[in-house]
Amino acid sequence: MAKHVPRAIRRAFPLLLLDALSVFASFFLALVLRFEGAIPQEYLRSFMQVIPFVIALYCLVNYAAGLYARLWKYASVQELLTIALSVLVSTGALALLEMYGVFGRPLPLSVVIMGGFFTLALFTIVRYRARLLTGLVGRLEPMVGSHSRRRVLIVGTGEAGQLLARKMQTYGIRHDYELVGFVDDDPRKLGLKAHGLRVLGDRTAIPELVSERDVTVIVLAIHRISGREFRDILSICHETSAQVKILPDALDVIDGGALSVRLKDPGVEDLLGREQVETDLASCRQVLSGKVVLVTGAGGSIGSELCRQILRFGPRWLLMLDNNETALHDLEIELAPVAGRAGVESILADILRREKMEQILRRYDPQVIFHSAAFKHVPKMEENPDEAVWVNIQGTRILTELAKDNGVERFVFISTDKAVNPSSIMGISKQIGELLVTTLPPQDGSLFTAVRFGNVLASRGSVVPTFNRQIEQGGPVTITHPDARRFFMTIEEAASLVIQAAALTRGGDIFVLDMGQEIRIEDLATRMIRLHGLRVGEDVEIKYIGLRPGEKLREELFGPGEVKEATAHPKIVRVLNSVHQIEHAELLAEVDALVELASAQRTREIAHRLRTNAVFSPQLPVEEVPQAVPGATMERSQIALARGEQPGKTKLG
Repeated sequence: MAKHVPRAIRRAFPLLLLDALSVFASFFLALVLRFEGAIPQEYLRSFMQVIPFVIALYCLVNYAAGLYARLWKYASVQELLTIALSVLVSTGALALLEMYGVFGRPLPLSVVIMGGFFTLALFTIVRYRARLLTGLVGRLEPMVGSHSRRRVLIVGTGEAGQLLARKMQTYGIRHDYELVGFVDDDPRKLGLKAHGLRVLGDRTAIPELVSERDVTVIVLAIHRISGREFRDILSICHETSAQVKILPDALDVIDGGALSVRLKDPGVEDLLGREQVETDLASCRQVLSGKVVLVTGAGGSIGSELCRQILRFGPRWLLMLDNNETALHDLEIELAPVAGRAGVESILADILRREKMEQILRRYDPQVIFHSAAFKHVPKMEENPDEAVWVNIQGTRILTELAKDNGVERFVFISTDKAVNPSSIMGISKQIGELLVTTLPPQDGSLFTAVRFGNVLASRGSVVPTFNRQIEQGGPVTITHPDARRFFMTIEEAASLVIQAAALTRGGDIFVLDMGQEIRIEDLATRMIRLHGLRVGEDVEIKYIGLRPGEKLREELFGPGEVKEATAHPKIVRVLNSVHQIEHAELLAEVDALVELASAQRTREIAHRLRTNAVFSPQLPVEEVPQAVPGATMERSQIALARGEQPGKTKLG
């Protein structure tokens, strides 16, 4: 029989029954109060006769207002207003019927009005009972001395902080949370309350508050904050013993049937505090949509992320080329389910095999090429300059020439800040790669460009995975020099801006991505140790090993004589290069000479030629830095002297 009852009625029946009981109880209570407990028999008989009609009226109006088709577990103030309106309509209708004696005035008007108020209260309690009970228990539990709960301090009273406080008050008890209060830098908010919680101070008060109020968790609920500000607040939090969490941009919902706040540990990317990159989707789609796109070095960090993001713009075919079969296989498995209508094909090939690369370009006829394949490890290229010549220089030359011959629409070369005023073999090889692209004679319908940026967080070979591994092993964390600084950006941001630069190119230009502020490697290591809940010097040591061959203290994004020109995108700058005055043919002759030396494996001559040849590497002043034997540990006195301090005064973070 139940199968024939409409599903909506079956679902609403429990609430409908509770509403009927609420109306009966409300009007009976109103009748008792009206006659101070001594209800005349005639009114009691009238009540019993008319109450079915009253119940039906209230429930029908509730149904018309949609009160039986809502998820009350997540109801807001809007739903409360709907309840009030429904009760007002029902009570108003009863009052009119009573005033005009339609049914012979079975109930006093005062009973109708009081019954309406009581009904509103009970309807609200019935629908918000779970939240009211949870909130009440959350308020009472601290009073009875529960010390096992995690005491939470929220940094930020904006929308994110308010939402977090409300959700944690409602559901936090299930996860053993107890809110202590807020911290906010706005002096106008000091001492005020929100959700019953007081703003206890600004960021400088965090250590004192953690100590005085036994705070065990600090939640950073501040969005759109600069990297410098975020690092400042994080540093203050790390002075305490409390665990630090951050509130993501969105709240994950429905966890076991209840809304839960998903806090996450701060990651290294959060230290940058970089805002989400906005790209001109229309221009990027115009460059990539319906096109055949080739990505070299597709198995690498940047190459694989380029492939992921390129698929968003609907290419006709995505060609992923690499000589690393495992990385290529894994990427193909990852992207196949999300490729949509785009064809995705992995190509196992070496860019140095000109004949095979020529065959690939003729077969697939790519219209856009992102050239990411390269050797990027500075010390390794110092040891193997011939490989830098083969892959970074000759490989780029082969691709540019084949792209030119096959009429590729856009060719984007991925460069690095190490190509600016280079002090390493790797940097010089990438500088020559920039020149191979920018000195290429203009081609009808073909645009060649280079995109230069700094270090990418969490990429293979970067310091972040190395530091994580060293921390997990208990240390020590090794740093080249206490004053070494680098530019960092996330992989996602770098790939997004590279695609945007491809849409902006006019041909023969170099783009530089906005890398933000430099970060001291020592500060990065210290914060990463604290992110693991450990302390520098107590749990994990930091050791200095000296700058390795080819490394600088600080990298540069712009070389001497380079002129910046703004583009349509605020995070991309075009460089007008006036340093190198070299013809493409002259450059190719020098490349031929380097390739000849590489073929003969005359590595010393290669390194000497790369460092001294003024044709493509003009003699620019190289920063003098203290060097150390690779693998050796710098003493504290050496560190202090390197910084210009007195020995014995150096802090290890």
